Amino acid sequence: MSASQTSDVPTLLVKIFGKDRPGITAGLFDTLAAFSVDVVDIEQVVTRGRMVLCVLVTEPPRGLEGDLRATVHNWADSMKMQAEVISGLGDNRPRGLGRSLVTVLGHPLTAEATAAIAGRITGTGGNIDRIFRLAKYPVTAVEFAVSGVETEPLRTALVTDAAALGVDVAVVAAGLHRRAQRLVVMDVDSTLIQDEVIELFAAHAGCEAEVAEVTAAAMRGELDFEQSLHARVALLKGLDASVVDKVRAEVRLTPGARTLIRTLKRLGYQVGVVSGGFTQVTDDLKERLGLDFAQANTLEIVDGRLTGRVTGEIVDRAGKARLLRRFAAEAGVPLAQTVAIGDGANDLDMLNAAGLGVAFNAKPVVREAAHTAVNVPFLDTVLYLLGVTREEVEAADAHEES
Repeated sequence: MSASQTSDVPTLLVKIFGKDRPGITAGLFDTLAAFSVDVVDIEQVVTRGRMVLCVLVTEPPRGLEGDLRATVHNWADSMKMQAEVISGLGDNRPRGLGRSLVTVLGHPLTAEATAAIAGRITGTGGNIDRIFRLAKYPVTAVEFAVSGVETEPLRTALVTDAAALGVDVAVVAAGLHRRAQRLVVMDVDSTLIQDEVIELFAAHAGCEAEVAEVTAAAMRGELDFEQSLHARVALLKGLDASVVDKVRAEVRLTPGARTLIRTLKRLGYQVGVVSGGFTQVTDDLKERLGLDFAQANTLEIVDGRLTGRVTGEIVDRAGKARLLRRFAAEAGVPLAQTVAIGDGANDLDMLNAAGLGVAFNAKPVVREAAHTAVNVPFLDTVLYLLGVTREEVEAADAHEES
């Protein structure tokens, strides 16, 4: 039956709750089958071994409702479960226009924060239709399906106060695009890896302090990215090219980076990196991690030594956004289906251009401007923002190992 056909049809909501064990669902439907009812809706939830099973069915033939009620209660008693049968009309009320998925990450997720999130959803005119846990570690991640309010005002209401509540919140429009192929593009330094590559090179050149001074000047706005890049690279002049291999060996992936990339690739996503760092490192990462795209600046090497210059097109703030668009075009993925992840101000254009921009352990100005922020040190938590559960990740890993 369609929703319009069931709107005025008498229905019964059969609710069973108690200790979960095999056979409960089959047993209930065997019981209901004797009364020639049609199933309109089903929902089952199990939390810490306790089951709640709700079944909406059409009213049985005239005169049999009392028998159905008695039979369901007797069956439930025999299974040491509790039962409730409620009469009514029709199906669930239609969901309101405007449908979004709200992902909340907490480490831990407190009752206070959850109450505040739920209150803000209600305050925007939204209704929570369903809540589902995506992960219990390394963070607790839950997803709220919300209707009745458009995505943008809902995002504004929730993301603004997320940091104060001690949680990370992502709000995306619900729909088929959630399951579509995507392109994920990441910054490298302090995002995909824990290090700043220029600082690793500077340590070998003995000019860490000078590089740090130039970086600070850039952060104060005294130099733009391109100026600061040239100034810092100039300090590396004369460094033996063999240091490249040493820096590659020193690079530390961010916790969860391999899991994130491995899982995205299994889902059929394409994954790339853009970096204000250097191809001497990003090309190696591309090969090691199986990335589809990689672009960065290139240190010039002549006669086995660094010249203190970079060659080719500079990858700066605007360049990262431009590369995101180029990668999307090459991948055949609409820009709305792209995800960008970064931590610095030079990632902002890329984060804003993407369909979903994720500020990862970012500076306050970046957190405030991005679509969402992740403030835990595990890069694979981005998977939860895409609706991937921890159980799905672990099951895929176990299948590959077997």
